[in-house]
Amino acid sequence: MSHRFPALPPLTHLAPPPLDWQDGAPHSRTFDDVYFSRQDGRAETEHVFLHANRLPERFAQWAAPRPFVIGETGFGSGLNMLCAWACFEAHSPPGARLHLISTEKYPMRRADLAQALSAWPTLAEHARVLLEQWPPCISGVHRLWLSDAVTLDLHFGDTTERLQLLDGLVDAWFLDGFAPSKNPQMWQPELFDAMAARSRPGATFATFTCAGIVKRGLKAAGFAWRKEPGFGRKREMLAGEIVAPPADQRRKATPWFTPPALQATSHVAVIGAGIAGTSVAEALARRGVRVTLLDRDAPGAGGSGNRQGALYVKLAAQTNLQSRFYLAGLMHSRRWLTRLDPEQRLWRDCGVTQLALTAKEAQRQARFARDHEFPDTLIEALSPVQAGARIGIQVEATGALDYPQAGWVRPQALCDHLAQRPGIHFRKAEVASLKAQNEGWWLTLENGETLQANQVVIATASLADSFHQTRQLPLQAVRGQVTQLILPSCVANLKRVVCAGGYVSPAWEGVLTFGASFIPGDTQSELREAEHQSNLEELKRTLPSLVEALEKAGATLDPTQLTGRAAIRAASPDKTPYAGPVPYAEAWQTDYALLRKDAGQVGLTPGRHHAGLWISAAHGSRGLASAALCAEVIASRMCDEPLPLEAPLVDHLHPGRRLISALIRQPPA
Repeated sequence: MSHRFPALPPLTHLAPPPLDWQDGAPHSRTFDDVYFSRQDGRAETEHVFLHANRLPERFAQWAAPRPFVIGETGFGSGLNMLCAWACFEAHSPPGARLHLISTEKYPMRRADLAQALSAWPTLAEHARVLLEQWPPCISGVHRLWLSDAVTLDLHFGDTTERLQLLDGLVDAWFLDGFAPSKNPQMWQPELFDAMAARSRPGATFATFTCAGIVKRGLKAAGFAWRKEPGFGRKREMLAGEIVAPPADQRRKATPWFTPPALQATSHVAVIGAGIAGTSVAEALARRGVRVTLLDRDAPGAGGSGNRQGALYVKLAAQTNLQSRFYLAGLMHSRRWLTRLDPEQRLWRDCGVTQLALTAKEAQRQARFARDHEFPDTLIEALSPVQAGARIGIQVEATGALDYPQAGWVRPQALCDHLAQRPGIHFRKAEVASLKAQNEGWWLTLENGETLQANQVVIATASLADSFHQTRQLPLQAVRGQVTQLILPSCVANLKRVVCAGGYVSPAWEGVLTFGASFIPGDTQSELREAEHQSNLEELKRTLPSLVEALEKAGATLDPTQLTGRAAIRAASPDKTPYAGPVPYAEAWQTDYALLRKDAGQVGLTPGRHHAGLWISAAHGSRGLASAALCAEVIASRMCDEPLPLEAPLVDHLHPGRRLISALIRQPPA
């Protein structure tokens, strides 16, 4: 097995499959094969995948705190996954959870998916939930919440490649896909090896085919197979299990990223009730974990306390790990907010337009648009005239990128809403220190009280390094001030959030919010007239026609009369958040000291961490696009679930990355 992860493939828009429809069933023109049996596709799914994997019995007996995990090689029409979900609902005990993982190289268009699933009226409600969350067909991982108990991770891309990048383990496999004779590229030894490496001991599999290439591949990878009666006209099929899967060797080249041992999760303390802390608390409570949420003030009182904030990202011209994460975060946050607040009381999906105000920025945007063939529903290059029409006001720009899925959020209201979820107990308290104990952590509060928890998540922005255990994680405080003014009724409201050097949101409840200043190292939060003035100047630079309209309408533009809010954000040196276990920094200095002399000298010592201590911080000014996905990364790891990102991106978020890069840069003693 490889000692490294495969390179992440290019971030691409995957082409939908060309389809014919025969008796109401989709037929692939590419592979000249059907997606499901035209005789009775659901009965075939139940026979081949559900019963051969003994799912009704296993669901009924499931008592583990983690979810039961099913992996599928080929989502297709989604019929298998919806049938597994329905089976789980029918047989699982209260409190049980199901996690579905499915790969797909050729995702259907939403309309085609809807047509295919319309053949099964008894699954209509399940199909509706799936279709409402169906993501853009962009390669990568897309997490959908089918219910409070059922999660679906769609891994768009080549099946083998997706499984090689998967961070998680599977209990039962649906080995599906077009027939080996029609799609030999998928049914290769590398696929079976990847399945074996991602299996839990005793994981089962089932497949409709008995082809020799499949039997040989499964056996070579360590699976024991047996023939069973097939469905309909298919005389035989295969089923089996793997008793002793191979050990995961992919982090041998980067042992510091080895996940820590699992700890109890019956009670977790989350320190900090901004967007980072409340999203972690919500992710854990959704999984049935009891959460104590602590903050010295109130939910959304710090950097997450603005009335409005922009939900958007700025992607690199050439895709890097950071851009991959933020794009995934934007799409994830959009689905999360839609599920959390479908009435949009806390947010608006109005879209965001990024204006290019200089020739250099226009060239960067043009390079981005040329190198990324994203669907227009996700990112679209616009002319200045088109941008003005989208925004609702004339713009003086040289180009623009439009993000239709982005928008604005009420951060303070969102934090307050999340903190009130059942299972979360909020306490107004400041945590002075943390001390590890045999059964978890003791938190000492400023008033002298103590609190015990199995695990702790630190989410206190610029103060996240104030604990002994986190003091060596580099964090930079960044002051930001937004400005607010009353929008005169005679001035048309913006239709979109507009970004350039700063941002301006459509007025909400008659108040226009724009800014924000960006002052690294400044930890003061009083309002400053000078920053109101600089925000006004940036607004004029971005939308001069809006400022002209405000002046003509007699709006208050005097910095001494404006209102707003200032708060302190936190950033990491590489501008990527920290989301993961807290490294035991002193041990890393010793364990990986040879990196000072030779970056190739790794050793085999797994990274030592403070057991049961986690951090979500350094979200900077993009927390609305990053915090929810980081919360899922942390909650998934804590609860022994597959992760919602490819493993290299999970490692990119690991807070220990900065300790390793510092060791490599540090000259030998």
